Amino acid sequence: MIEFHVIPDLLYVIPADNHSAQDLRNILSSHPEIKFVSLAAVDLMGNDTDEKIPMSDFLDNIENYLNGKAVQTDGSSVVLPGIATLNDGKVDLIPDVNVIWYIDYNYEHIDFETGRPIGTLRIPSCLTHNEDEVCSRSILRKSAAYFQKTILDRFKNDPALCAEYGFTPEELDRITLITATELEFWVNSPDEIISTEQLSISQELKESYWKRTKGVVRTALEQVIMILEKYGFNPEMGHKEVGGVKASLNSSGEFHFIMEQLEVDWKYSDALQGADYELIARIIIKEIFRLHGLDVSFNAKPLPGVAGSGEHTHVNAVAYLTNGKKVNLFAPEDTKADYLSRFGWGSLMGIMKHYSKVVNPFVSATTDAFERLTPGFEAPTHCVSSIGMDVLTPSRNRSVLLGLVRSEDNKYATRFELRAPNPHTNTYLCLASVYQAMLDGIAYALDSGKDTKTLEAEFTKPFGQESDYLETNKLYRCEDDIFEDMDSNERDRLFGTPAATVYESLQPLKEAEVSEILCRGGVFNEQLLASYYQAMLVRWEMELMEKIIPANLSLIRSITRTDDGSVSYDNSLWTDINYLKLQLAKDTSDQDSIFTKIKATVKTGDWEKTSVYQLAMKNAMNELKNKYKTYCDNQI
Repeated sequence: MIEFHVIPDLLYVIPADNHSAQDLRNILSSHPEIKFVSLAAVDLMGNDTDEKIPMSDFLDNIENYLNGKAVQTDGSSVVLPGIATLNDGKVDLIPDVNVIWYIDYNYEHIDFETGRPIGTLRIPSCLTHNEDEVCSRSILRKSAAYFQKTILDRFKNDPALCAEYGFTPEELDRITLITATELEFWVNSPDEIISTEQLSISQELKESYWKRTKGVVRTALEQVIMILEKYGFNPEMGHKEVGGVKASLNSSGEFHFIMEQLEVDWKYSDALQGADYELIARIIIKEIFRLHGLDVSFNAKPLPGVAGSGEHTHVNAVAYLTNGKKVNLFAPEDTKADYLSRFGWGSLMGIMKHYSKVVNPFVSATTDAFERLTPGFEAPTHCVSSIGMDVLTPSRNRSVLLGLVRSEDNKYATRFELRAPNPHTNTYLCLASVYQAMLDGIAYALDSGKDTKTLEAEFTKPFGQESDYLETNKLYRCEDDIFEDMDSNERDRLFGTPAATVYESLQPLKEAEVSEILCRGGVFNEQLLASYYQAMLVRWEMELMEKIIPANLSLIRSITRTDDGSVSYDNSLWTDINYLKLQLAKDTSDQDSIFTKIKATVKTGDWEKTSVYQLAMKNAMNELKNKYKTYCDNQI
């Protein structure tokens, strides 16, 4: 393991105010340990670019870099299908001078002259193709700008709306979208296998949740928080999550067989900076734990049968006044009389009306994401929200998709917590789609002229009651535990049947109404939506063919009979097990296996049938694993 410690006088960030050519020359010349520059853009799949540009080249050509004339690549380096094509593949990387730049240090590579780790200046950037912006960062930037201008114009042109918040149009300076994320992840010691059964038992007994961290995990977590402070994150806390087992102590006093789920939270920032922070945090967390010999997984469901990792995303909007005061636009005038302002109700209605079609394609776009969103693991499965038992009794219902977080004593606390995203959700596109949905709902709430109580009644309407904005046969608010208090059929009836595969999640992007909402204000366009759709579909196909089917086949081959055939119960179990094995993986003269059917439909591009067969495979594999566990448990 590499010895690691936080070095107090390293340069960690370069603020936006210091991005002039002269400031950069002065700063970087005084830090010779920063040897490289990397323009970090984010493609439509959420991948960030990384290059090693010598600092000498950057300083010699700094004006060209700042003007976006220095770095070009081709379509093979980024995921932009249908945009960066074989015969038109040039893509430019344009530095974003309006956000914080940060230095990524290699603690395993020490500069001989300074005795400090080698640093790379990472510059958040945008991708352009034929001068059009075509990346995730630019989509979120445009979405935030469109939202802020739209709402600013509404306030400027509506003194009565301003009066609801106690200011005049002249006193309003700007509108800012605020976001924060709760980042969960699994940490384990490589090459040491811990059974799913152990993890499941520990989860049921709640042996890990918010317990004291120990040994190398404690050290690494503390260092992560300290480093995040250096980068200006203002971390709030790091703690154990629900998953994990107690590590074993060896004779040297060191812990091994480490398998723990952790969470790190930091304070809010504006939308684009918040998404950039999340990208930086994942890099820092992974590197620091690796330096301590531990592996980090940000997969949504890295381990079957135990809790997956979420990335709860918090959103609200704030008005800044010329006198420096800030006003939470979601909060009502009287927090003891109303849950939300008209603006807040409109935002909530927009998200919940459009979540399944407008937002979900950017949240749940991998098979891994759907593995997490299953009943029994405190992950949301259906599109329903919680606002609290009553206006004086806030609720943190963990069975719903979206929760209203509020405090009657603190207006600034009012916000929405979206519980569906996971650490591999593309936060840039997730937030952009949420803001587009919010704007649609805000327009309805404000233009309808309805007051807060009328909007509350409309949002909390019973199933089957007509609404001017929301669907009739759908329930949008539920304070019950939707897993304990109702079965799957009832959930589907009340809240709508959720998408179950990547294909089902992506299909709404082809609908004209969905496209129109996303493309408002020039945020998305048809080409970007088509490119994203194709990128995620191809990834789904590759995961099925190259990861999921081979992994399932390997598991099936490992399932072998161990009894002597003398017990009829064992014989019956094994007959069922063998039938499932054959159904999944063995072709006969009469019928193709499920695996073969998936391969055939992928080959012909019949994605709808591929989706159906994937669900059949998932159900059969789950049944196979459960029956084999029962069979093994019965052996003596």
